[in-house]
Amino acid sequence: MEEQLWEAANRLRGTVESSEYKHVVLGLIFLKFASDKFEDRRQELVDEGKEKYLEMKEFYNMKNIFFLPAESRWTHIMTHAKQDDIALIIDSALHTIEKNNDQLKGALPDNYFSRLQMDPSKLAALLDTINNIDTTGDEEEDVVGRIYEYFLGRFAAAEGKGGGEFYTPKSIVKLIAEMLEPYKGKIYDPCCGSGGMFVQSMEFVKSHQGNTKDISVYGQEFTAVTYKLAKMNLAIRGMTANLGEVPANTFFKDQHPDLKADYIMANPPFNQSKWREKNELEDDARWAGFTTPPVGNANYAWILHMVNKLSEHGTAGFVLANGSMSSNTSGEGQIRKELVERDMVDCMIALPGQLFYTTQIPVCLWFMTKNKKENKQMGYRDRSGETLFIDARNMGTMIDRTQKELTQEDILAIAGTYHSWRNGDGTSSAPQERGVYGDVAGYCKSATLEEIKANDYVLTPGRYVGVAEEEDDGIPFEEKMEELTKMLKEQMSEAKEFDVAILDNLKRLGYE
Repeated sequence: MEEQLWEAANRLRGTVESSEYKHVVLGLIFLKFASDKFEDRRQELVDEGKEKYLEMKEFYNMKNIFFLPAESRWTHIMTHAKQDDIALIIDSALHTIEKNNDQLKGALPDNYFSRLQMDPSKLAALLDTINNIDTTGDEEEDVVGRIYEYFLGRFAAAEGKGGGEFYTPKSIVKLIAEMLEPYKGKIYDPCCGSGGMFVQSMEFVKSHQGNTKDISVYGQEFTAVTYKLAKMNLAIRGMTANLGEVPANTFFKDQHPDLKADYIMANPPFNQSKWREKNELEDDARWAGFTTPPVGNANYAWILHMVNKLSEHGTAGFVLANGSMSSNTSGEGQIRKELVERDMVDCMIALPGQLFYTTQIPVCLWFMTKNKKENKQMGYRDRSGETLFIDARNMGTMIDRTQKELTQEDILAIAGTYHSWRNGDGTSSAPQERGVYGDVAGYCKSATLEEIKANDYVLTPGRYVGVAEEEDDGIPFEEKMEELTKMLKEQMSEAKEFDVAILDNLKRLGYE
């Protein structure tokens, strides 16, 4: 089904850029889903003999269903699908839905269809394909949510570098969720993109038999079109979130100034330059007590913003470029030293390359906590003065020629290592069992603050985990050397033959 939809969407290419037509496709998927939910509820009211309430939106909102006036329903769209003005009809439908549902304020594509001047026949073909999506049954949110996420991933791949502004690969998001275990409390993402961190948090809670009502979601997004993607993504899943009144710059217009979050999950823009002017935000309260983050790179501004937003028992997990672990440019090394000496760095993970659609630069995960001693009161071992380093660069599986992803086994292995270290005795607050932690050469190491200080506060896991021990194959050294020497002689002999053949070919071509 996803492939059919993608092919239908591709028919729009040529006249519409992928960065534009993702809003067309995702807007239509949302419209189809909202209409199907509306029609199901409408039939339910009929079955209950409540026909007089069919056009009263309160009877839809009470079931967390959007009310759709007649001109914005999917049946109306499909009735006029072959008309030349179908783009205007769709734009009017989306505008009417947003106007009638406060929760969708600022969420839906605004005049995209008319403005892009798409070929009506291609748009009609796309409508026919989307019309075949079956959203009936108990799992409709999962079906449409899966399709929505599939498209986000495909559009991110198609757009290359620009795709990273709205999409974080699912395996990375799942790993962060498994590490943080967001069962109860406030979740915050200061650069939420299309909302993937929130979606995966809810998936984690559901898969571990938790109650999603115990979670409240807060986020912020700078790009207006991405802000809309996030609102639609969450609405499709019936998730309520506070993404702020408007899309806005997190550093200059914080939409949640008083928030203290229990969990922070984020994928900030990598190595963001010129994020502020030289004299701006110099004395901002978010980095009070720390060295002011440099103008030329926002990595440490994001880190300090998130640390400031953590509750006293909160934990944060976020993605950054590898340079953040060792850079000493413009005071970054000093800020890292301050974070380490305040014992806020809980865990550092080096990830394999090729996980992102948008960049080949290697990335890492940071996990921060405000108070390691307090973790003991929450059932965890007191890991004060220690930081866990995990080198996962050799993990992951290639899913195509250029793309790698962490498997479910990889994710559980990494998260299991962290929870074993954190819990100490093999017990866990989560339902699954974990083993007792132990350092593994080449993979993980629990390092002390003194060891980190001895390494000049560099947080690269490779500095600490060492090299994995190689298994002895049982072959005596003398035998190995004899075999290797024989192989070398054979290769040197072959090399001479190749040299003669190359010179002969050059001679035939007239070059001696």
